[in-house]
Amino acid sequence: LKIVCGAPNVAAGQMVVVAVIGTKLYDGDKEFVIKKSKIRGEESFGMICAEDEIGVGASHDGIIVLPADTPVGLPAAEYYKVETDHVLEVDITPNRVDATSHYGVARDLAAYLQQRGTPVALQRPSTEAFSIDDPSPAIPIESVDSKGCPRYSGLTIRGVTVRESPEWLRRRLTAIGLRPINNVVDVTNYVLHELGQPLHAFDAAKIAGSRIQVRTMPAGTPFTTLDGIERTLTADDLMICDAEKPMCIGGVFGGLDSGVTASTTDVFLESACFNPTWIRRTARRFGLSTDASFRFERGLDPNGTIEVLKRAALLIREVAGGRITGEIQDVYPNKVEPYAVDITYRKIDETIGQTIPPETVKSILRSLEIEIAHETPEGLSLRVPVYRIDVRRDVDVIEDILRIYGYNNVAFDDRVQSTLSYRTPTDRSQRLESLISEQLCGAGFHEIMNNSLTRRANYEGLATMPADACVTLMNPLSADLNVMRQTLLFGGLQTIAHNINHKQRNLRFFEFGNCYMRRAEGQSAEADTPLKGFEEEHRLGLWLSGTRTENSWLHADEQTSVYELKAYVENILRRVGVDEKKTVRRTFTNEIYSSGMTIETAAGRTLATFGIVDRRIARQADIDTEVSFAELSWTALMKETRRATTVFSEIPKFPEVRRDLALLVDTAVTFAQIEQTAAETDRKL
Repeated sequence: LKIVCGAPNVAAGQMVVVAVIGTKLYDGDKEFVIKKSKIRGEESFGMICAEDEIGVGASHDGIIVLPADTPVGLPAAEYYKVETDHVLEVDITPNRVDATSHYGVARDLAAYLQQRGTPVALQRPSTEAFSIDDPSPAIPIESVDSKGCPRYSGLTIRGVTVRESPEWLRRRLTAIGLRPINNVVDVTNYVLHELGQPLHAFDAAKIAGSRIQVRTMPAGTPFTTLDGIERTLTADDLMICDAEKPMCIGGVFGGLDSGVTASTTDVFLESACFNPTWIRRTARRFGLSTDASFRFERGLDPNGTIEVLKRAALLIREVAGGRITGEIQDVYPNKVEPYAVDITYRKIDETIGQTIPPETVKSILRSLEIEIAHETPEGLSLRVPVYRIDVRRDVDVIEDILRIYGYNNVAFDDRVQSTLSYRTPTDRSQRLESLISEQLCGAGFHEIMNNSLTRRANYEGLATMPADACVTLMNPLSADLNVMRQTLLFGGLQTIAHNINHKQRNLRFFEFGNCYMRRAEGQSAEADTPLKGFEEEHRLGLWLSGTRTENSWLHADEQTSVYELKAYVENILRRVGVDEKKTVRRTFTNEIYSSGMTIETAAGRTLATFGIVDRRIARQADIDTEVSFAELSWTALMKETRRATTVFSEIPKFPEVRRDLALLVDTAVTFAQIEQTAAETDRKL
């Protein structure tokens, strides 16, 4: 058989593994078929395989060289004693941490099959053979932070031989996507996926002072994890330490200098239950997601640590030798009891809509390892295992019963009962929002919705909206989302910049949204402010940019202006019922508006602010064109305005007569002053 091979260790006369033409191999999830090919001008009729190419190892340094006495033509599956097996991929919802193990899935499957009459026996791995081989003192657990670690158990095994795991163990780990490391570490991974309880093995010789402490470290402490990366700890990170140094980020990731290596002879085996909140916080901060942290941050049963330790110790003794030394060390100050739930048969039947026999209910509960503590003709008192974090109420138990009983076994009733629903009236603010939205859409605006979180950098250097007035997040997702917005302006500018970058320059946007700010000490608070020292205000923002019309010869170069925006603002105020004669208008300039105006009530409450956005602000958002922006305080409008009513009047009997009046006034006199003077002189004017 002619095969072209460029591996560095290929030599004449070797016994090798060959994939002939037609053989299907896999590269990750991709399947490929060996075909006849031409390599360097020579025809090749197959491929000599490396370990990773046929799934028997991770090495790709060279081809597999078999012993010289290996029979020619022997199928590789027979040589490697490959067992035929099936790998199931199970999608688990976040509340079902009890099903993140082979035993957990098997428990549900057994309950389901038993309910359908299939004789299935669920057998948990036995630990009856566990015994102490050496009464010498074990490594003690000196102290445990019980808030971060409700239970910490440990076991010492001395005299182990660290080597490659046996074939059966490597094969099973490889089948579920894990890379075999050595027999001790492989056992911890195996038991993790078998029973769902994470374990960690320490080299006992590297535990300074021969004692374990579970505690936090001072902020800024450096720690190098197994991946070789040095990480800086905070005072909130729970660490597994010896007498001198941290050895492991509890429940998340091991340390580089305390793990099991080929030279390890003594092992300290850890089985613990950590606070889910602490684990989730640390894992997110370091960007680490491990099989252990995945389970710990969802909540595990502290009552299972000892049994899992025994199971792992028996397997380590089987594959690595060694002596189980001393008693199991266990710190469990506050025992967690099973959850008590009372349920009635009537509630089960009413919820499901069908009568399920009590014996069937009890059979399902027992198959799910839910203990029946007390029984009456009306119902049951149950003790729910701690590992079932999703079962706390009677309706949770009913869901479990129905899940095993089968949704498809619930018959549909001939009649469907329903209650008549009625539409609850919306409040005035919502109705006016809908009305103004329709009005703006009719004027060519598009509604946008931006994130209420933004960058603190947007407010640095602004006197009008200082950065110190921002409501800062304690745990921001990123530096770009570290404060809550004080204004709708910056979100709209980002939207405009995005559209300009996509060749859309004629833009009209509006947005309803809340803005948040810290209130200065001594500043008066609104009556409905929920938190002392903070303000929340509902606002409406309008943005104009580009030309007034598109595809028009007559107005091709006519740009939108702040006066057009002013007209939209006045129309909105008029529509919600603002009496313009009772408002005061003031012009201004600041670091946000190069030219602006406010519309206020006589009492000084600002209803609207609008103007031309300062070019410096626009350039910071990568906008090279003029932008007009208006921001209306919707909260203030709802407090100040009366309910708008439609007033009908008869059609005029006579045609309208217009008279033009030209007045020469000082530039300091505003139109509002002229209008007010005319109204005071004669209302008909």
